[in-house]
Amino acid sequence: MRHAALARWAPLLATLAFVATLLLRAGTAPLDLIRYALYAGLAVILPGTLVYRLLRGRPRTLVEDLTLGAAVGLALEIPAWALFSVLDLRGIAWLWPALVVVPFAAVPRLRRHFNPRGYARVPLGWSWSVAAVVCFFIAYLAIVFIDRNPILPTSEGTRQYLDLAYQLSLAGDAKNHIPLDVPQVAGERLDYHWFGYAHMAMTSLVGHIDLPVVALRLAVPGLCAAAIVGTAVVGWRVSGRPYVGVVAAALFFAVGEFSFTDPVGFPFGTQATFVVWHGMSMIYSWVLLIALIAPLVDIVRHADRQSNVDSPRGAFILATVLLFASSGAKASSLPVVALALVVTALLMLVVRRRIPWGVIGIGLVTGAALLFAIGVLFRFHSYGSSIGPLQGLEPFWSDGQTRSTVGQSIVVLGVWAAFVLNMLLRYAGMAPLLVSRRGYTDPGAWMLVAGGLAGPAIYLVVSQASGGNQYFTRSGFAFGVIASAWGYGLLFERARLPIAGKVALAAGSAVFVLAVVWANISYATVPTGTTADAQLRPILSWAWLLVILGAIAGVAWWFAGDRWRFLRGRGALVALTAVLLAGAPGLIMDERKSLRYPNGGAYAPISLPETRVDAARWVRDHSSPDDILATNAHCIGYFGTLCDPRSFWLSAYAERRVLVEGWAFAPRVATNGIVPFWDPAKLAANDAAFTSPTRAGLDDLRTRYGVRWLVVDRQVAVESPELGTLAHKVYDNHRLAVYSLSG
Repeated sequence: MRHAALARWAPLLATLAFVATLLLRAGTAPLDLIRYALYAGLAVILPGTLVYRLLRGRPRTLVEDLTLGAAVGLALEIPAWALFSVLDLRGIAWLWPALVVVPFAAVPRLRRHFNPRGYARVPLGWSWSVAAVVCFFIAYLAIVFIDRNPILPTSEGTRQYLDLAYQLSLAGDAKNHIPLDVPQVAGERLDYHWFGYAHMAMTSLVGHIDLPVVALRLAVPGLCAAAIVGTAVVGWRVSGRPYVGVVAAALFFAVGEFSFTDPVGFPFGTQATFVVWHGMSMIYSWVLLIALIAPLVDIVRHADRQSNVDSPRGAFILATVLLFASSGAKASSLPVVALALVVTALLMLVVRRRIPWGVIGIGLVTGAALLFAIGVLFRFHSYGSSIGPLQGLEPFWSDGQTRSTVGQSIVVLGVWAAFVLNMLLRYAGMAPLLVSRRGYTDPGAWMLVAGGLAGPAIYLVVSQASGGNQYFTRSGFAFGVIASAWGYGLLFERARLPIAGKVALAAGSAVFVLAVVWANISYATVPTGTTADAQLRPILSWAWLLVILGAIAGVAWWFAGDRWRFLRGRGALVALTAVLLAGAPGLIMDERKSLRYPNGGAYAPISLPETRVDAARWVRDHSSPDDILATNAHCIGYFGTLCDPRSFWLSAYAERRVLVEGWAFAPRVATNGIVPFWDPAKLAANDAAFTSPTRAGLDDLRTRYGVRWLVVDRQVAVESPELGTLAHKVYDNHRLAVYSLSG
């Protein structure tokens, strides 16, 4: 009995040991790992699981309760953060889980949710397979993100990906203020999807973990693991087949984009590759969105009068909680959900010839959550998004070359083919789902397919100045991989493979993956230029080669079927397996790309000197959270004489608002952040404090703007000697000096 229990828990224990080893190796303190585990377990998973058990119907598996409960816990964390922040009780924010746990412990009818009965046993193969996906992806993160970015700079030559300091600054502001400002421009409200940064702030506040440790070591791997297990759980739940969840998780987090370039390129963006750490709001939103799919499918199926679904009331409440949590998690989530529900409702109306009131009801809630996001959180700021069809594709066929009509048509078709191959190849399993009896009779399957296609559809219709419309494709991907895995599972069942056949399929898949990885490493071309020919030809050429090889293999399979009857009727499964795995080199090639950059990673690294961070953290430790700083460092470079104002280091590591630091990501200039500051008088008063300070000027900064500290970077410009007579110098590390304006 003891050995059986140990075997059941072995996948989890092995995964925790593997991930902990990677994090310890990267300089994470053991105590921080323990604190993070306690926070995740007691302040997120425990209250969330209790609420989830109250609202869900019959128990299925413990892993489902804990995984979907974690998503509910993240959703509950946001109002808890808001409540303790508004009441200025952040110092006792660790009490927030008691708001859930105490009632459940005190009320007898609720107490049973601490120890429910009736769980089904999780197949051991499912557990080990999901553990393998988690370990693979966290190892990928270690190579491309964790190992590339020290928790704190180690020298004056340290470099860091551009956006990481900005994310840290948002989490720092969430630790100290509500509502959030743009930390680099004090008083400028942050109209943005910031819920993920409030999660980081709560992790730091309640877990007593230094915020850079949360941002650069703990939050991203933790959320990625939750998303992977969540995909496996929801895929199992909606399909009724455990291995569908495993396939969905692998398609999501182990198979990358289909490409054939080295270094790997992303002409249309990515799905999970790169994006989960360069902007952690994406992975945070996925945890909520993946969990949301489960109650949405229950609501759709109940509206279709199917039996064996959870309570519609509980599913409706769960979906509502997760919808409103998603409203501020990522702007791309709710439009995809809304379009998926609209399409599903229309199909049910046409096919079933009755009004699906449950779907319409949750659709109205989705609309309310969307209006809340647009009106309250974003205050109608579009961040440069507008209707602009084919923004992501058109530049590839409008590259300035003169072509005949026929030639242009061929190029356009080639661009469309490259987009589908590069971004949507993992959707190939949708085809057998749609042609199966279950696929065309189950509105739950319709919703998954609709959601999977809604993402790229919105991407193709909407434009955004910095390519932010790519996030719609990523949101739809959560639906699409589950639908594709479900279709693959149905085809797998139809093949009726014996044990030997399953072993042969697994072995052949491994050989195929090794072959395409080897081919990419050995022969992938270097993209030169930005034209369609340079960026997309490798994708199309590689696809043609694989199609030719596949056709040859298909003919050989057909002839071999005459001799070996067990091959008959199973060729489609082998072919679909190869198609779904064709992008397997994607994450490996991204790792190779990152390894070529020993410091700062492979993507837009900028200088982050140790002296800057030391000064900022000194200010953090010696100032009040409401103090405002001023600095002379605004630019990371220049375009001619125009400042590139993407400087975020001071607000990030001081965890304080800055009068004017960098303004590139402020909502009002989000369409083009490389512009002059909109309030030149304020900027002039800020800079005069360093170049030509006067008593009146410094007093004005203090009384009018609330500035308490001046942080000067002497590599930008040496401060005026007069400053030392008008303010108190309290810190100096030769490059940075800090002056106090306090009386």
